[in-house]
Amino acid sequence: MKFDAALAPMHLTGVPAVAEAADALGFDALWTSETQHNPFLPCALIAEHSQRMEIGTAIAVSFARSPADLAYTAWDLAAQSGGRFILGLGTQVKGHIEKRFGLPWPESPVGKLREQIQVIRAFWDCWQNGAKLSFNGDYYKIRLMTPFFNPGPLNLPSPIGEGPGVRSGGESPIPIYIAGVNTGLAKLAGELCEGFHVHPLNSPKYLGEVILPAIEQGAAKAGRKREDVAVSVTAFAATTPEEENFARAQISFYASTPTYRPVFALHGWEGVAEQLSVHAARGEWGEMFGLITDEILETFCVVSDETNLPAALKSRYQGLADRLTLYTPFLPGERDGFWKRLVEAF
Repeated sequence: MKFDAALAPMHLTGVPAVAEAADALGFDALWTSETQHNPFLPCALIAEHSQRMEIGTAIAVSFARSPADLAYTAWDLAAQSGGRFILGLGTQVKGHIEKRFGLPWPESPVGKLREQIQVIRAFWDCWQNGAKLSFNGDYYKIRLMTPFFNPGPLNLPSPIGEGPGVRSGGESPIPIYIAGVNTGLAKLAGELCEGFHVHPLNSPKYLGEVILPAIEQGAAKAGRKREDVAVSVTAFAATTPEEENFARAQISFYASTPTYRPVFALHGWEGVAEQLSVHAARGEWGEMFGLITDEILETFCVVSDETNLPAALKSRYQGLADRLTLYTPFLPGERDGFWKRLVEAF
């Protein structure tokens, strides 16, 4: 199991120091996210200020961008990082696409994301191998590429590392991971992608009974194996009462979103999720926190002391995850001993 780090939301001026420290400490990858900042701009700085670890977006909002935009951006970051870049995409939810990004929500989110991935790879095949750019789908009709707009092939080293999700000769020059909560996107990852980002609202039961079987089903459809897809899990972990309170708040926030309700429903807590949705709609955030009982907390969060945390994480996710990232972002100078022990344990 690889052990990765998450970049905290920050301005670009702070990224180099985090990248240097994370690379030196031994994290396998540093992931950026699209919350308060653009997810791609830090990747250029991480590539410049690291030598070994992988770099990726977890996630960039795919429906806010065209496939051409994503293809060009990933191409440049792969070139700058020497092949260490991973393109991680997520759809976001309907409300944010329509009301925050001002773009239409597709009739079929899985169908549109499938086409986005196919178009991105069509661009890459054109640039890398000279293939004719020609894609005709329900959402995209792409067929124009002239030499002036062709960045040319990448000269990348051999694939980094071993194990699930590592690209091999002749395949896509840049790994693509997609994120999801429900089975449709998990199946798509199995069918088309090198990896799958599991939402932080997860449990071993949900991973083992819902997500992994869906990935296997998608992989079988495409003549692939489960081992071809890296399952990247972001995990809540709490070692102090303050961290437990933070985890309760985040779990209640995520579970209030109807899209994520099946995770609670699998454990028999659909009624709790419905109550959380009602409180969220009314802006009653304080009421939500109290609905997360100790049982719910410990189902979705690894509660442990610092000494036993590495063993607790391994016990929960061994056999379920190929990569593990704590929801808590890595910040150099804060709890350095804590992070060093975790990296060494993995």
